Amino acid sequence: MQHLSPGDAGKWLGLLRPGVRLQVATGPDAVVGRLGGLPGLPAATEWPVWEGNGPLSFVASIDCARLPTSAPDIGLPTAGTLLFFYFDGQLDDGDALVLAEDRESWAGARVLYVAAGEEVAEREAPAELTPYPVVTLTARTEMTATEPWHPSVRAAFAPDAPMRNRYDHPVCSQKFLDALGEFDGEVGHRIGGHPHSIQNPVEIEIAEAVLDGQVPWDDPRLSEEAGGWVLLAQFDSEDAADMMWGDAGALYWLIRPEDLAERRFERAMFTWQCG
Repeated sequence: MQHLSPGDAGKWLGLLRPGVRLQVATGPDAVVGRLGGLPGLPAATEWPVWEGNGPLSFVASIDCARLPTSAPDIGLPTAGTLLFFYFDGQLDDGDALVLAEDRESWAGARVLYVAAGEEVAEREAPAELTPYPVVTLTARTEMTATEPWHPSVRAAFAPDAPMRNRYDHPVCSQKFLDALGEFDGEVGHRIGGHPHSIQNPVEIEIAEAVLDGQVPWDDPRLSEEAGGWVLLAQFDSEDAADMMWGDAGALYWLIRPEDLAERRFERAMFTWQCG
């Protein structure tokens, strides 16, 4: 690579992970899911509600069987549907925020999994909600990178460097960061792979939340906890679906691999970031 030595380039390439880029479908594109619209739910499944605040808005539906079989590498179900809900502020003008660090708000974001073969019917949204317009999504496999200050990259190139700061290595140089932006500069919609964080790595935000904010950044337990989460999905702001998350931000759902293997999607964690 142009900005790294052969040895460092090999290390960095070894940290790439396959993911699925979701894009607005056009023409003959194969459809794998959609933003907005109404969810297909089993009769016994209630519409998700954040008690004391109201029902969650439906964000997206992903048909696992239609995703590329070569990616992602997180052990997704090979069939069934993932449904993503979020308390988006339309009921209270954004007064109640869903924040990873606020346990009382965790009910404001939800993932539901509908197994293949379950009988479902399109469910009307609660009367107080306005559904987002339907935008169909297509998918392609891509390799994803993460930030130089992500714990896995830091461990590879500067394991003794303090967590919060850049460190003295070419992966933190502006030339390399610019090249990284050209490689993976758009947040976009994604299943699996590395999250594209807008601010600090979202895995660290989740780790801090799980550890109740009691572990300082220089404590190795924070990096260890952050390394135990993988990206389930990220959904960017999307003009075509009238979705704007804060100031052109993105929604992120992460999950532990063991919970994903057991289909314990209720244990997924949520955070969001904007510029």
